Amino acid sequence: MGDLLRLDLRAADVEPQLLIAPGDDVRSHADLGNLSVVAIAFPKFRDGRGYSSARILREAGFAGDIRAVGDVTLDQLVFLKRSGFSSVLPDKTISPALAEAALARFPAVYQRAADDRAPAWSVRNL
Repeated sequence: MGDLLRLDLRAADVEPQLLIAPGDDVRSHADLGNLSVVAIAFPKFRDGRGYSSARILREAGFAGDIRAVGDVTLDQLVFLKRSGFSSVLPDKTISPALAEAALARFPAVYQRAADDRAPAWSVRNL
């Protein structure tokens, strides 16, 4: 396993209390209020169901650390953060400097997501 990579201030340096697999229905975990870290498994980088799980958790009001674990790569970090993940525990270590550069690469976004970034169309002057 690689090192824990924090994507925002919600990241916690503790073990997850719940692991959600790709086929699990995240809605079946009704009471997450007492949990501080929920992990979502990415057994293969091409399985994107974890993005939906994170977004559902954020929209349901979960404010703790949502951690992507498994086969996640540098190229996925922007999408993971936008869908609500606050930390990553990848199979292979991702350089914090490269992660920071990847997360800062695109200053504008074009649609709403689970993060608080305003889409470019909503802030431009007409």
